[in-house]
Amino acid sequence: MIRKHFAGFVASALAMAVTAQAFAGTVTTDGADIVVKTKGGLEVATTDKEFSFKLGGRIQADYSRFDGFYTNNGNTADAGYFRRAYLELGGVMYTDWAYQIAYDFSHNSGGDNRSEDGYFDEASLAYNGFKPVSIKIGRFDPEFGLEKATSSKWVTAQERNAAYDLVDWTNSHNGGLGIQASGNVGDSLYGSAGMFAKDATNQDKDGDSTKQFNLRAVFAPMHDSGNVLHFGVNYAQRDLSDTAFDGRIRSRLGMRGVSTDGGQDAGTNGNRLTLAGANNTPAGAYDTDKAWGLEAAFATGPFSVQGEYVKRTVEADGAAYKDIKADGYYGQVAYTITGEARGYKLGKFDSIKPQNKQIGAWEVFYRYDHLSADDDNGAFANVGDIEGKVHNVGLNWYANEAIKLSGVYVKANVENAKNAAGDDSGDGFVMRAQYVF
Repeated sequence: MIRKHFAGFVASALAMAVTAQAFAGTVTTDGADIVVKTKGGLEVATTDKEFSFKLGGRIQADYSRFDGFYTNNGNTADAGYFRRAYLELGGVMYTDWAYQIAYDFSHNSGGDNRSEDGYFDEASLAYNGFKPVSIKIGRFDPEFGLEKATSSKWVTAQERNAAYDLVDWTNSHNGGLGIQASGNVGDSLYGSAGMFAKDATNQDKDGDSTKQFNLRAVFAPMHDSGNVLHFGVNYAQRDLSDTAFDGRIRSRLGMRGVSTDGGQDAGTNGNRLTLAGANNTPAGAYDTDKAWGLEAAFATGPFSVQGEYVKRTVEADGAAYKDIKADGYYGQVAYTITGEARGYKLGKFDSIKPQNKQIGAWEVFYRYDHLSADDDNGAFANVGDIEGKVHNVGLNWYANEAIKLSGVYVKANVENAKNAAGDDSGDGFVMRAQYVF
């Protein structure tokens, strides 16, 4: 006998153990019945939906080879690493409370300098009793952009667009905590607003953390799988006054293997494009960091097209420094050869589910990324705008709803910047095996 009020999700965990040991028969309770599901992870829930418990995760194993600008000497290097290795636990307690915990064993999915022992990518608690508004608190990524809203399991290319590198702080928790309110109006409008305290390594002179707020709004008059018309706008701002920080704006140009946080990479020969800013930027140099973003998408049947534009301004504090400005965009087209449509939930794309269990679903795509920055300070005072351009051509095979195999060819070109060997272009490919449970 399993009692429903035995601490909610603890009862669910016990139910799993009882079910696993049972040779025959049915698990019963003195309250609502319990349902156990094993498709897409292990889930236990009461039929009245008051409690639930789901254990899942994802593993993404990548291998890449690259040359030219991607390495300092221009010669070919390779990298093999776990891009993500998540164990995820989530569920519902007492109907209105939801929790989500995601631990990344690869310590390679966020920003730089993650713990070698992994870290909590998310640990949050949400209250949903004010439907359709949800209030979430804890560690989680701020919302900024369509590709970031879409799970890393189901973004089309292995790496999200390079333009995000210009505003990397906008949609990463950076080891901090936050509170966010989000909600929808009908099936076409979605919005969120959040406040975050983050950047433990970038505290001000008093030890006060960096404060940031984010806003996102989405209008989707067409919002069904294979029938999508999506528009969105984003804004983020953080306070850098009296704060010493790493002010470099850098990009891997779609090739994570040049410098990974976990696993093998190109080592000291890996080359990342620096577009603007400087490391060890002193306190008092800059005041406010602002970022805008626009997003749009359209899908009809197996065809989809999407794009985003971002703009950032780092405002100088005083006459000794000048503003740093950066902007970027991407455009992507994708087509599912086998006819399936990309899933869509208000504000984000979702998975492609194969119709034919034998051959799976096959998707081809092309994406163009463009990013540039203007910095008239220090080393960049006599250099024109530094630009990066990245072409991505790829193929995805959704073997089933749990396994996805991908390959992408990446071609990068830069302007007003070269590696140590004088290269301003580079080539590479990335292969990924993904397992989701």
